[in-house]
Amino acid sequence: MADRHHHHESHEGASLVSAAQETMERSGEQWTQMRSAVFEALASFDRPASAYDIADKVSKTQGRRVAANSVYRILDLFVGANLARRVESANAYIANDHPDCLHDCIFLICDTCGQTTHLDDDRLSGGVREAAKDAGFSPQRPVIEVRGTCSDCREG
Repeated sequence: MADRHHHHESHEGASLVSAAQETMERSGEQWTQMRSAVFEALASFDRPASAYDIADKVSKTQGRRVAANSVYRILDLFVGANLARRVESANAYIANDHPDCLHDCIFLICDTCGQTTHLDDDRLSGGVREAAKDAGFSPQRPVIEVRGTCSDCREG
């Protein structure tokens, strides 16, 4: 039986920004100053961030107003290029710490503190894809989100 967990190299800090830039350029897209600023802002959050959160942070960093609409367009590009993941139920985003690896993600979202944990379980996400195919549906991007209480909040 296949290993249920997906193994990959996770990046952080400068390594994450570099991996994101390489992934974007490999896909034929430019790594502009604004895209870099948006990615760095996104990666700095320890919880899923909205486009408004990111726009505010980039605005403060650059000393000029950056519109959330511009950030949304960049985030959509990042999701398509596997640089970010969208947490659907929160309309928020997290940086993908392994942008050079494409797979489905599972999110565990704490309703108390908002902390979001990313899991890789190819067997589970593969099962969702297979169930969709068995129902005559062509899955493009399964979204698996589990809402509840994290261990820190449960113990606190």
